[in-house]
Amino acid sequence: MRHTPQDPTRDWCLLRLDDNGNEFVVSRGHSQEEALSLAQAYQARGHKQLYWAQQGPGVPSQK
Repeated sequence: MRHTPQDPTRDWCLLRLDDNGNEFVVSRGHSQEEALSLAQAYQARGHKQLYWAQQGPGVPSQK
């Protein structure tokens, strides 16, 4: 299998802050535009949690 470098333009992630102050990575591997759009879509649903886009790996996934 040939190793290919990670696409640096797809290093954005979607994160969530829950009611207890814990941060979770919801998804990774997005472009900036995709991550911002996802964050906006989740926020528009009216969830109690806060969603945002961030460049880089984000916090470790809690799954």
